[in-house]
Amino acid sequence: MVFIPELKLGLWNGWLFLAMYLVVFSLTMATFSESVRARLYDRSLWTQKQKTVAVIGKIFSLSNMILFLFSPLRFESPLFILGLILWTAGLFGLVAALITYSRTPLAEPVNSGIYKISRNPQIFTIWVIFAGICLMIGSSLSLLLFALSLFFLHTGVLAEEEACLRQYGERYQAYIDRVPRYFLAF
Repeated sequence: MVFIPELKLGLWNGWLFLAMYLVVFSLTMATFSESVRARLYDRSLWTQKQKTVAVIGKIFSLSNMILFLFSPLRFESPLFILGLILWTAGLFGLVAALITYSRTPLAEPVNSGIYKISRNPQIFTIWVIFAGICLMIGSSLSLLLFALSLFFLHTGVLAEEEACLRQYGERYQAYIDRVPRYFLAF
């Protein structure tokens, strides 16, 4: 693991796995109705502070994506295999979460499929995907940017849960009481 990898454009850089994730995500989203996509990105019940803190997290994520573009994959590192496993698991989990989300009636909270074991499987699986790419490029700086983005983006998760509580009331509170925020804990 290096702090700052040798930055250069190349075919075998982290951008490759970032691009594959973005293509799969985009193709999956393209199959959903406009109302499902609107619901997915609805931030109308968030406070301005929650929106601002979430944007800070996205800036760290964007910084990491730029690092992925110019960082060679470290195939020789044992961490590459671990990163590839995380990336693959995250991608499959994300698609499963999105499909479950899209099949849930708009007036109902999502609580079936993968949502039975995590209240936030979409964001969690995206974090797993990013962690995988960080390991595949073998950069401590990338892991640091990732950790900073997690810190700030967690605020967005809390904001979504507050909004769901206001929107769905007791049904969502019962869901919170039985399902952890991030799979095993929290």
